[in-house]
Formats: sequence, C-alpha cells, structure tokens
Amino acid sequence: MELWNHTSLSDFLLLGLFSHSPHDFFLFSLVLLASTVALASNILFLLLIQADRRLHTSMYFFLSQLSIMDLTMTATVVPKMAANFLSGRKFISRGSCAAQVFLVVMAGGAECFLMAVMAYDRYVAICHPLRYPVLMNWKACSFLALASWMGGVADSVIDVSVVFSFPYCGSLQVDHFFCEVPALLRLSCADTSLFEDLVYACCVVMLLLPLGVIVASYAWVLAAVIRMPSTEGKHKALTTCSSHLGVVGLYYGGAVLSYLQRASARTPAGDRATSIFYTIVTPMLNPLIYSLRNRDVARALRKVLGRWRV
Repeated sequence: MELWNHTSLSDFLLLGLFSHSPHDFFLFSLVLLASTVALASNILFLLLIQADRRLHTSMYFFLSQLSIMDLTMTATVVPKMAANFLSGRKFISRGSCAAQVFLVVMAGGAECFLMAVMAYDRYVAICHPLRYPVLMNWKACSFLALASWMGGVADSVIDVSVVFSFPYCGSLQVDHFFCEVPALLRLSCADTSLFEDLVYACCVVMLLLPLGVIVASYAWVLAAVIRMPSTEGKHKALTTCSSHLGVVGLYYGGAVLSYLQRASARTPAGDRATSIFYTIVTPMLNPLIYSLRNRDVARALRKVLGRWRV
C-alpha cells in the first residue's frame, strides 16, 4: 500500500529485474557494470572517430550512427532501472513510459535499417571500389543514415500512438524493468489482439527486408573476395566483413527472440531476458567487435593516448 501512496492513478509500476536479496544485489552490480562498459565504450568509439581524420570514412560514419543508436537504447533504459532499484520507488509516469517506448523502438528500428545500409556500403567498397567515392559520397551517406533514423521514428510514432490509445483500467504493474510494448499490452482491458498481429507482421517485414539486402550484399562480396588475386586483399575484406556480420548476428539473434514470437508464446521472464540482451549486452559488444583486430581503431586509440600523455 505504501508504494501505491507515492503514485498517481496514471503512473505505471515497473516491477523490475531484481528484489533486494544479496544474490540480486550481485546480479544488479553485474548489469550495472555491463551497462557502464556499454556507455563508455560507445562514447570512446565516437570520440576516436571524431579525433582521427583517417576514420572520417563512410564505414566509420555508419558505425558512429550505430554507436549513437546503442547509446540511446542503453541510456533510455538503465538509469531509470537503476534509480528504481536503489530508491525502492518503482513508479514511472505515463509520459516517461511513452518516452521509453518511443526511444527504444526508434533506436531498434533504425538499427535494423542501418544494418542493411552498412552491408550495402561494404558491397560497394569491395565490388565497385573505383565507383565507391562517387556512390558513397557524403550526401549519399547522410541520406541513408537519415532514412534509417526516419524508419525508426515512423515505427515508434505508430507504436506509441496506438499503445497509449488503449484503456488501462486494471492493474498498472508492468512485469518488466522498462516500458516495452508487449508488457504494456498485457495490462490493457481492451482487445489488443489485432494490434499485436499487426505488430508481428510489421516486425517480420522490417526484419526480413533488411536481412534480404544483407544476404544479397554479402553474397556478391563473397563472390568478389574469391576472385581477388591478392591474399592480403582477401584478408582485409574478410576481416572488415566478419566484424559487421558479427554485429548483424547479435542484432538478429536478439530481434528474433524479441519480435518474431507470437504474443501467445511470450512470457514476462522471457521478455526480460531478451530485453537485457538487446538493451545492454549488444550495445556493450558492438564497439568491442569493431575494435578487435581493427588496425585503424587501434592506431587512433594510440594517437589519442599519446596526446593525453603529453
């Protein structure tokens, strides 16, 4: 009852991930550490790209957009989760809840389209190297990045508009650590089955269309790499592409678990687990994947550290 006394009738209650047992304090510390690594590594990656002119290329421009999307995802979810856990006050206003839905869906949707853009960028760089500066000039890169963001914005506007048009006349306890669409729909006292089917269909289209571009792009890339006479050229192309494919695998692994399940097959515990994966684990691993075995990033890091020592 005390918890309810601190909330208004329009507030949601986030049940969160953990209780306050010693075991859960340890798990919370691990999650907080992973979130800190995710935020710090993405910020450092952005600073390195900005500091070194040799990283001012289309590939690193798109990687900077990926880091911004990952930062948006983690920064939207983790601070509120941590504040609620440490303070014991689990409420979130409808406005804040809508903001979480908007930002998370926007970043997730934009990232889906950006994966296809990055695959196309590698296709042009490897299969059409002479035309690459013309096809992937600053104007084209800016347009493709903006289109990715606008795709995410359109998806999030629809989700927020529809989800918060439903009446919530029963329990407002969200069995999650942030406001996610499926967790909110479970609380509605209206029939949401039609909207849930539409969301499922849209997710299938949004995931499969970019995946088709990715598969087609890398099929052409693989064919071009096989025909390369230089072993060094093959190694460089495969190293760059393997990093992107690792990130694609992480994204689609989480996306399939999160979005390509029918509402009847979803459980609150399963939703929480997959949400940790795409809001914390993936943003933590993405910059590490692109930094490992990347000579350009290592060179930029040594350059920045050398400046600080002086």
